[in-house]
Formats: sequence, structure tokens, C-alpha cells
Amino acid sequence: MSGVRGRVGEALTPEVVATFAAGFGAWARGRHASHAIVVGRDSRVSGPMFHRVVLAALQSVGCDVIDIGMAPTPTVQLAVEHHHAAGGLAITASHNPVEWNALKFIAPTGLFLDGAESASMRASVEAGFARATWDQLGAVRTDTEACNRHLDQILALPFLDVPGIRGRQFSVALDCCHGAGATIVPRLLERLGCRVTAIGLETDGRFPRSPEPVAENLRDLEALVARTGADVGLAVDPDVDRLALVDEGGRAIGEDWTLALATRVVLRHRKGPVVTNLSTSRILDDVAERGGSRVIRAPVGEVNVAVRMRAERSPIGGEGNGGVILPELHLGRDAPVGVALVLQLLREDARPLSAIVGEYPRYAIVKDKLDRPAGSLEAVYDALKGAFPGATVDTQDGLRLSWPDRWVHVRPSGTEPIVRVIAEGPSAADARDLVRRSRAPLDALARA
Repeated sequence: MSGVRGRVGEALTPEVVATFAAGFGAWARGRHASHAIVVGRDSRVSGPMFHRVVLAALQSVGCDVIDIGMAPTPTVQLAVEHHHAAGGLAITASHNPVEWNALKFIAPTGLFLDGAESASMRASVEAGFARATWDQLGAVRTDTEACNRHLDQILALPFLDVPGIRGRQFSVALDCCHGAGATIVPRLLERLGCRVTAIGLETDGRFPRSPEPVAENLRDLEALVARTGADVGLAVDPDVDRLALVDEGGRAIGEDWTLALATRVVLRHRKGPVVTNLSTSRILDDVAERGGSRVIRAPVGEVNVAVRMRAERSPIGGEGNGGVILPELHLGRDAPVGVALVLQLLREDARPLSAIVGEYPRYAIVKDKLDRPAGSLEAVYDALKGAFPGATVDTQDGLRLSWPDRWVHVRPSGTEPIVRVIAEGPSAADARDLVRRSRAPLDALARA
């Protein structure tokens, strides 16, 4: 885990935040020449309170804080790299409901902490750490240009045809869900010459809907696209690392399409394998194959995908939840860069989004979860391998069984005491059947 999260006032209190922020700061400065830590937050109601706690906690262990204020999580990651800082802290619970908040710990590389780094940091927190004396306290300075730099870097991407996109004057409907996206996405669209109609631009953190950008939560955006005749609808989550799309007909196309469409355009300009996680739709395989590439799968989790992308020299990757990673910019999920890539695709193809999506096979994903049984999951995996003898087996992260047109992934959650069962097939009935058959040994273990 690369963070600490919980419901505000329950598992997540100012005391807990102070302990982990100070412990992370002491750990990070002990491993790096710099004593600087970049801090940013999303728009949540509890954000300002935890922001003040984090600043003081970091100062108390001698860290110099670079405060970028309310900003997308990818902007925090980029700022860590820009300032050559010892690390970063993003105060955000991403797509979780309003009563949640979290700390996300960022390494000097701009990546979230991997498993080994997280374990080392947590061990340091548990062992205790020294506080700075009065004359060694850290200082705080403000960086007001972080979002501007982020925008400039996106617009400077060599294959992004900014004049061509501006010339199209796309009509865009936007939903920022009262999150940090309102600080950057409207400005990006303006600089790309788009005509924008937006909802959810208030940055008060009082989300008007469930903040996860999945199809069932985008009804207002679908209606806005239909009412305005927009070319595309864009929805971002509160910390702006996920992007979902609505086509020109007012239909949410599903968050898996974001990475697939970004991949379609990038593979025209860059070559190499595409990296994603084990639970991402195989539509990405279809897109990559047509682009002369192939898909490599990593365990679920942004840092796992990013590390594999770096090792494989992948030009594009991410996760099927709407998270696009373009390493040419940085190795983190980035909704603004996803926005730019989708507009580039619409400019290059000069066809409606629905027509582009319509070129590919359709798949249905079904997701289920159940309380984790007390027994060993290895026995469950063995039973499933026996039940599906012709499947391709992947055991990097739980068990994934795949066939040419369908797959199922059974894995324990890294954040909750549950097991997730995710399946995809040519139809919802096919996917449901895979989930049902894959749940059977789990249900049997729970009854034992």
C-alpha cells in the first residue's frame, strides 16, 4: 500500500495523519539529499484541516515543505520531480465518498511508494523518529505555478497537434464533480480552443453524486452532452487521475475505453508494448494489436503498472478504470493528459467518438466481491484451475484465467478484507457465468 486512508473522525484522525506525515517525512529525508517534501490536496471538506496538520508534522521533523495547495494528484507527482524533492504527499481519497480522506506517499521519482518502500516507511513510523529542535524546524514555501507547469508540459508533447485541435473548436461537456479537476481541466480545454459547457466546477468537495467516474454516475453529464450537442463529454474524479468519456450521442462508453482510445493515438506516434493491470478489459488488446503492439499485464495498482512500464520502455499504459499513464510526461495516471490524447484522436480520425468505438468488438465486464473466507485462497485457485483446464493461467496477483474472448480474475483486495471476482466476456451473460462458476469454490470455503 502506498497510502493511509479511512473515514474522517473514525480511522482517519488528525493524530493519525500527523504521525504518518511526520514519519514519512523523517523516512524520506533520511534517504535523499533533499529535505523538501511537496504537498497538495484535493477539494474534500476535510482537506484544509488535514493540510494544516501535514504541513506542521513535516516541519516538526525538519522537512522543508513545498505547498502547491489544491491540485490534481498527477500535478503533485510532477512537482516532486520538478523540485527534485525527497518525496511528496497528496491528501486525497481519490474516488471514495466524501466522508473519506487519505494520504498518498510519493517517492522522489514521482511514483507512489512500491511495496518494499511502503514496508520500510511503515517500519520507520512504528520504530519512532526524532523531532527537530527549535532551530532545525522546516520551512514552508508556496509554489503557485505547479498547475501551469503541468499544462505547459502537456501542450508541449511533440505529437500533440495543438493548432489542429484548436482549429476544430470541439464542443466539450465537462463534469469535475466539485473536485480538484476544476483547477486545471477547464484551462486545458480553453488552451486547446474548445467550447466548454461545465458542471461541478465548485471546489467545495461536496460531491453532488458518487465521485467514481463510472457509467452509472454520469447521467447528468450524458444529459448535458445530449442537450448541448457536444462532441464529447469528459468526467474526472476528485483528484484528477481518472477520466471517463461520454460519446456525442450522450452515452457513457465505459471507463475501460479511456486507456484504449489513448493507446490508439499514441501507437501511431510511438512504438513499444502497452502495459496495464490484470483486471483491464481486453479491448486494450484489440487496440494494441491493430496498432502493431502487444499488451503486458502487471498486478493491480498504479505503481505496479508504472514500474513495469519503466522496465519494458512502454510508450503508453495505465489501468482500465480510466487511468492513463504517458511516461513521456510522467509515470503516473493523469486525467488531463488523457483529455489531450482523446482530443488528438478526434482530430486525427475526424469522426465521431461513437464511430471510432464502433470499430471494435464489444465486451461486457461483471464485477463481484465477497468477504474473504478464513481458509487458504491457494486451494480456491487450485480448484479453479481444475475447473477450467484449457485456460491460460496468470498468478501474478491472485489468479487470472483467460481465453481468446473472455477472462476472469480472482484476487484478494489490498485495502479491504474481501475477494474481488471480475470477469469479461462477449456478453453480460457470459461474464456472469464466469463469475458464478469462479465464486463457487470461494462460497464453499466460506461455508466450511
